[in-house]
Amino acid sequence: MTLPGLARSVRDGDVPAVIHVVTTEAYAGWLAAQPEALGQWLSASDFKPAHRAFSLLPDVDGGLSVVVTLDDPEDHWALGDLPYRLPARDYRLEGFEGTALARLATGWGLGAYRFQRYKASKRAPARLLIESDTVFDEAVRTISACSLVRDLVNTPAEDMGPAQLAAAACALAHEFDATCEVIVGDALLSQGYPAIHAVGRASVHPPRLIDLRWGEMHNPEVVLVGKGVCFDTGGLDLKNASGMRHMKKDMGGAAHVLGLARLIMSEHLPIRLRVLVPAVENAISGDAFRPGDVLKTRKGLTVEIDNTDAEGRLVLCDALAEASDGAPSLIIDFATLTGAARVALGTELPAFFTHNHAVANALVEAGTWAQDPLWRLPLVEEYRGQLDSGIADLLNCSTSPFGGAITAALFLDAFVPKTLDWVHIDLMAWNLRARPGRPRGGEAMGLRAVFAYLKTRYGGDRD
Repeated sequence: MTLPGLARSVRDGDVPAVIHVVTTEAYAGWLAAQPEALGQWLSASDFKPAHRAFSLLPDVDGGLSVVVTLDDPEDHWALGDLPYRLPARDYRLEGFEGTALARLATGWGLGAYRFQRYKASKRAPARLLIESDTVFDEAVRTISACSLVRDLVNTPAEDMGPAQLAAAACALAHEFDATCEVIVGDALLSQGYPAIHAVGRASVHPPRLIDLRWGEMHNPEVVLVGKGVCFDTGGLDLKNASGMRHMKKDMGGAAHVLGLARLIMSEHLPIRLRVLVPAVENAISGDAFRPGDVLKTRKGLTVEIDNTDAEGRLVLCDALAEASDGAPSLIIDFATLTGAARVALGTELPAFFTHNHAVANALVEAGTWAQDPLWRLPLVEEYRGQLDSGIADLLNCSTSPFGGAITAALFLDAFVPKTLDWVHIDLMAWNLRARPGRPRGGEAMGLRAVFAYLKTRYGGDRD
């Protein structure tokens, strides 16, 4: 597999330009060891060593090399802005190998990403030559997984509704010899997924439950559940225009579990994988579910609707009940669930919840190692009373304006047995600003961290 921005070999007749990576602290010593003419060039071009600064360097034969100065050469994103800042040709790094090279190559490759379904990029990215097959393959697997997330989230609902999301999951299953079953429309009622059906029934695009399975039966089962609300109007509790503008990204949880599944399957992680995606559009029509309605759920609990814009937890509760049925080793759900988590942590740091302290500590450590941080928020038992209903087992959301991410997680917690390891991840799935390696738009957040954790728990060392 090849991706823009990375190459196994140079084009015929080309000589790759060398990238010299120098820390800002070591720059003076590096400069002193260079030919006098090169020092004069850097001085004449007013080059100042700073984090992610670079300068093109000529040689006597008219060739090109580059010096890049970094505060931290182990920064995953250290070279992430170079694919579109450097001239569009081939480059190679000196002095890096193994995990360090794979990290830099991954950051470079993700920086080369552009969503081009509707508008072509104005130029091709610079390409980084990776001669090690092992490093190249590792980087490509990660870039492919994250790019899948970005592509799915960036695609508007017109072209990424429940049917297209199911098609993407089935295509992924076909690629890796997995199975993919899809329950559609009223069949959700006959097969016991009433909450998914209720949320999606108002749309002309029928709701569905996507069920992908892969791996050997003797391996421990891991179930990934992803919120697949392909567009969220808010339902009868209608969002305003600004709140609705980016709601194509409300299937970001589904995108994450499919991207993570791609990485798991491409790495042949020794687990039995199941991916459940409730795919719906929260639309408005005469058949829309209403505030005050009481919905049945797969687990048998009844839910009174306080707000139709708290629909993600309703589709997730049926999927989590199904995920729990086989007592898997681990359940992880990803969801663009609450604005409250964004208020607490900002848009770039996903929140996660779990009862298992060992799992929580390991996830935080994995996120630090992968430079893909996650932050644990508490499941505060005292807040559970905010979900009490006078006529049903639960309200679908708290009537309090405070602690919304926690009460949403507590709602989901009611559908997972306490005997199971369960992690709930509440994330943005969207970059509001461009940073090196991370353009504006759809983004994989926490995916690399979770994979690093899974690899340690089920597959041995991360390196």
